[in-house]
Amino acid sequence: MRSSPVRIVTAAALFDGHDAAITVIRRVLQARGAEVVHLGHDRSVEDVVAAVLDEDAHGVGVSSYQGGHLEYFGYLVDRLAECGSDARVFGGGGGVIVAEEIDALAARGVSIYSPAAGQRLGLVGMADEVIAGCREVQARRLEGSRQVRPTEVGARSAVGQGSRPVGDDGSRRTRPAAGARPPEDGVRPAASLARSITILAEGGEIELPHARPTVLGITGTGGSGKSSLTDELLLRFKRHAPGVRIAVLAIDPTARRGGALLGDRIRMNALDGVYFRSLATRGAEGGIPVGLDDMIRACGAAGHDLVIVETPGMGQGDAAIADHADVVLYVMTPEYGASTQLEKIAALEVADLVAINKYDRRGAEDARRDVGRQLIRNRGAFGESWRDQPVIGTIASRVNDEGVDELYRRLVPLLCAHDLALTDPPAPSRSRPSAPIVPRGKERYLADVADAVRGYHAATDVLVDAVRRHEQVEAVAALLGDPSPLDGVRAPLPAEAERLLALWRTHIGTEHSTTETLSGLRLPKVALPSDDEPGALVRYLRKENRPGSFPFTAGVFPHRRSGERPTRMFAGEGDPFRTNRRFHLLAAGQPSTRLSTAFDSVTLYGRDPARQPDIYGKVGTSGVSIATLDDMRDLFAGFDLADDSTSVSMTINGPAPTILAMFLNAAIDQAGDPEVVRKVRGTVQADILKEDQGQNTCLFSIDFSLRAMADVQEWFIEHGVRRFYSVSISGYHIAEAGANPITQLALTLANGLTYVEAYLARGMAVDDFAPNLSFFFSNGMDAEYSVIGRVARRIWAIALRDRYGADERAQKLKYHIQTSGRSLHAAEMEFNDIRTTLQALCAFYDSANSLHTNAYDEAVTTPSPASVRRALAIQLIIDSEWGLA
Repeated sequence: MRSSPVRIVTAAALFDGHDAAITVIRRVLQARGAEVVHLGHDRSVEDVVAAVLDEDAHGVGVSSYQGGHLEYFGYLVDRLAECGSDARVFGGGGGVIVAEEIDALAARGVSIYSPAAGQRLGLVGMADEVIAGCREVQARRLEGSRQVRPTEVGARSAVGQGSRPVGDDGSRRTRPAAGARPPEDGVRPAASLARSITILAEGGEIELPHARPTVLGITGTGGSGKSSLTDELLLRFKRHAPGVRIAVLAIDPTARRGGALLGDRIRMNALDGVYFRSLATRGAEGGIPVGLDDMIRACGAAGHDLVIVETPGMGQGDAAIADHADVVLYVMTPEYGASTQLEKIAALEVADLVAINKYDRRGAEDARRDVGRQLIRNRGAFGESWRDQPVIGTIASRVNDEGVDELYRRLVPLLCAHDLALTDPPAPSRSRPSAPIVPRGKERYLADVADAVRGYHAATDVLVDAVRRHEQVEAVAALLGDPSPLDGVRAPLPAEAERLLALWRTHIGTEHSTTETLSGLRLPKVALPSDDEPGALVRYLRKENRPGSFPFTAGVFPHRRSGERPTRMFAGEGDPFRTNRRFHLLAAGQPSTRLSTAFDSVTLYGRDPARQPDIYGKVGTSGVSIATLDDMRDLFAGFDLADDSTSVSMTINGPAPTILAMFLNAAIDQAGDPEVVRKVRGTVQADILKEDQGQNTCLFSIDFSLRAMADVQEWFIEHGVRRFYSVSISGYHIAEAGANPITQLALTLANGLTYVEAYLARGMAVDDFAPNLSFFFSNGMDAEYSVIGRVARRIWAIALRDRYGADERAQKLKYHIQTSGRSLHAAEMEFNDIRTTLQALCAFYDSANSLHTNAYDEAVTTPSPASVRRALAIQLIIDSEWGLA
């Protein structure tokens, strides 16, 4: 057998959305020649083990940045051993996994790459070490896999046949596929379908029966949604034909350098009881790997009735799948260029069915007509109508899509004609049409806002020029003593300029609120421009203005709320009682109570605590564990949630509606009055667009999540909830994921404007919902951070007033600042307080509405009470002692 690339499964650990590191690592592994089966983020041990067994992987790499790594990696090693796999385990977690834990895991056979190892080896060096370790596994397996008998192909372990984690009680167990035999005593690991396919892919030989199962070939262009459509079809097979055993062979292209991204498995949600194997083309012509027919027969020998072969993204001239499949499904999208391009697609000549996926896009109906007419030409069926051709519009991303139902209904008789026993499927369901997030015709809303902002500033320049020209003419007239020669050039002052200058003379320029310094001097709270030139004043009033005045660049309120500091410290660890004690520590001696709640990753992903090790290790780690209404009551025990000086922020997104409901019920129970919801102050983050962009705690689709967010906002409007923010539109996590300040601000404002359009499309009035929107930014060491809030406030105010016609209350953008977590250093971490102080000072100067200062030791651990006290002291010193704040 020829030498072949090693196969490695990569993933981020359970309840961990930090997938940037593992994505970089798997790309380097691919570049060094490995075939990588990437599972993405939030993957349980059972997910990973199932993939390792089905894919016959030589190694597995997992990143773990959310704690619980000792339990996760230990459990992974145990489960692999129980299932008879000798795959090597590699991992990383930055500074989260400390040296003692690296040693402990090494004793279990897990190779953890620390930041120091990364500096020593470099990314390429790490990848080469991983591949070398996997080569050792590959060599051992080759020694024991010289020949496999046909009876052994069917004697594979039940786990390898397609088990998936199940269990509604929070546990994730392994169950065999329906009809699967338990592994026989003495059957070696090579006696499995996964190992058989590996042998065939490497040019080996296996005795196989001549009979083969029914084969469905799914081909189409790259990005057409073949994998998503395959997953939806699997779901329908399981619903309507649960007795049919299915195997999926998903093919992806091999790169010129030899590696491959085998990424189809990441799209699959319906693999329970299904065998799924990713294959690389390894340079084979036509995108079909050598030995595919033998692999199909091996699946049949293992007891599978139907084999689905999904090809890579195909070119116009590729139709090789027709030589291997009984039924061919061609998947495309409405975007294919001119209709003449259809004449060049060879697969349309052999396709039994055509699915136009992403059918909600513009031009889909025209595409169905054009494809139908092309099929008529291909088949010479000129007496038929294009409407009667086997062309089906599908939206694989939509739950219970009627188009996919119709596609399945059309597939059944075609498959039955090739000896697959299937009953007639039910009639297609009527799926509810999904309205787009932003209504048709308004897709350019961001460009419209940009035009409004640019137009505002252009108008400012025109006003300034007009005022200066007016002043110059009047000055010349005064010097001449006779204004008549200037009658042709004299013009009245523009009305807007007249209004602004009058406002300056009668109100803004005459108000001088002061504060007393430590030296006893009275200084103005707001520094006004000393230049009284009318043009400069108009520019100041249009672009800056004093705090509390449009465009609110300097702040949305004239002065800071008396009796309340901007301090809002983020806290959460262990159980509700432990976090409650931390809350009381933070609130002690403060003029007001401003709490910010960090939830553990189990809660962030909407799961209950459980004793299963990969779950148990994360309970109460890096946040508080909240699973019941009683937990929520205990979390805020001793705080009057209805008091005007109490404010609660909750950083949670995917399950935000549920957590918010628990909080409001805790407040109602505490006060004994349902009307207390009108009094509570605070924020729930609930920013699902940011999660999709930067943090990955999405539990539901974007469309569904946005509907849930709009439901909450409608409830707020109906029940008069005006003091609680229904969403905190967050740039902080986008920045922590690597964005620079400009990108953070751009994406955050774009997300906020998207919510505005989505809520308007639901029929809500902008003046009713915009005051319930808040924002959240990071302050780092970049110079742009010193004005990030000012820029945000001005853009938002102009957009809401001039684009959406919002009132003054709705125009005010209020935001929270957290000092940058990624700017913290693990080495000499005591100096982090200096970095945090500078970032906090920028937040004060920028008139942030609330502020969290990171503890210096957050780079390596959950902050201690002592480090939290120092972080809090930074704010108190700036607020109470630093005269300019």
